[in-house]
Amino acid sequence: MSLKNEWHHRKVAEGQAKACWVCFKPSTSVLITPDNKDFFYICPGHLKDRGFAIPDADEAAAVEERKKKEALDREIEAVKKEYAEKQKEKEKKRKEKEKNKDKDKKKEDKKEEEEEDKNDEKERDEKIKSLEQKDPEKTDDGPRIFNLHKNFYQQRVERLRNIEQAKRNRERLKNPSAFPSVPSGDL
Repeated sequence: MSLKNEWHHRKVAEGQAKACWVCFKPSTSVLITPDNKDFFYICPGHLKDRGFAIPDADEAAAVEERKKKEALDREIEAVKKEYAEKQKEKEKKRKEKEKNKDKDKKKEDKKEEEEEDKNDEKERDEKIKSLEQKDPEKTDDGPRIFNLHKNFYQQRVERLRNIEQAKRNRERLKNPSAFPSVPSGDL
């Protein structure tokens, strides 16, 4: 029986938490093989331990890329909100100025306001471009695919072998032809 050293991290509901395979504390994290042959509950802290499991390189890179994109999107949203607030403030100021100024100056003011708006939009676009080029700080949520350390992997393989062997032994004991017959000769 071969068991590939590839384990997928899954979460279960709080009510389904069971003891961690290592420390026996209740855990909702499960490591399971892709073919569902084996699984065990594990604390998220153990998954971060390099002596226990190593994240798959491709998966770790994908998770990091996803985190960078999310952080960048958050920063871009913040810039857009800031720009919208500035626009609202300018509109309020313009309305106040319109009340105070003559009609002749309104045309000149409108041109100036349009130029200010264009400058603000350019400024906003430049900020967004600079954020896209900047590397956001790393966050650690963790990958979903792991390879166990060789000792822990060997323990899982041994456990499966023992289960399979016990199953074969039970089947042999149920079969009456596996036992020798009672001797029929004289003593």
